[in-house]
Amino acid sequence: VSVFFVWVFFAQLPTWKVTLHVVCLVAYHIFFMLFVWSYWKTIFTLPMNPSKEFHLSYSDKESLEREPRGESQQEVLRRAAKDLPIYTRTMSGAIRYCDRCHLVKPDRCHHCSVCDKCILKMDHHCPWVNNCVGFSNYKFFLLFLAYSLLYCLFIAATDLQYFIKFWTNGLPDTQAKFHIMFLFFAAAMFSVSLSSLFGYHCWLVSKNKSTLEVFRAPIFRHRTDKNGFSLGFSKNLRQVFGDEKKYWLLPVFSSLGDGCSFPTCLVNQDPEQASTPGGLNSTSKNESHLFPAKPLRDSQSHLLTDTPSWSETSAKAEKGKVGMSNPALTMENET
Repeated sequence: VSVFFVWVFFAQLPTWKVTLHVVCLVAYHIFFMLFVWSYWKTIFTLPMNPSKEFHLSYSDKESLEREPRGESQQEVLRRAAKDLPIYTRTMSGAIRYCDRCHLVKPDRCHHCSVCDKCILKMDHHCPWVNNCVGFSNYKFFLLFLAYSLLYCLFIAATDLQYFIKFWTNGLPDTQAKFHIMFLFFAAAMFSVSLSSLFGYHCWLVSKNKSTLEVFRAPIFRHRTDKNGFSLGFSKNLRQVFGDEKKYWLLPVFSSLGDGCSFPTCLVNQDPEQASTPGGLNSTSKNESHLFPAKPLRDSQSHLLTDTPSWSETSAKAEKGKVGMSNPALTMENET
């Protein structure tokens, strides 16, 4: 019966109006479907935690608890972190260690006090989705903001003509006109708030930063560097959305890397790092160097393909030197 009445309604309209109504209906359901899909993925995608290699062994945990704070604990942390791809430190220069999860924190990893676990590339804990936004669902969160913004803008735009008629007494005097007014105000207000939030996160993606890193810049062994992970707009975008553009607008996971190690752009070469081949150390201090923390996975290492490659010998030398050449490895708890 409802189909019959819809057919009767459309039969009374000109062809261009029928086409417009159909286009609006299709667009509405596409925006709604993508909005719900991305929202669902943001909520129910579990945040990724550091892999087992970052957890202290049972003997190391016992040694850390048994030894007093000082050189003994430094030695335990040096031994645990020497083969790990970590380059960020605490404010005092110590290795970032979580005493609640008993692990050495990977770069860009933080402990969430709400979830009570360490989250890879943590951005923030979002009460609106009741989940931590991090490496595993950051793309979904961005798409959720984008599609919810488009959804609200679409509703506000299609409701605008009836909102104007409400104030010019062009609508029938029924309770439905108050629903129209409420719908327009709700859609317009959400559009304003969502546009500012979405714009802010677009800026974060372009700079390869997280919300936490904006408030507290990452500290590397050589210095604090607020742009330490930025590889340029194109590579920063691909790090979140992936290489295959056909997946960019779909809430399916396509981010590059494993979340435990990231290509790092060191603005000033760390004097503690191993010498690079080809005389790279002789370059000026103001020149940017892309410095991989360790041999990266294929999905990550190609982000550095336009830079001089490391020889196997240098990579091994660097790997052996990480953690052993840091003079300020005191344990410091950091959330």
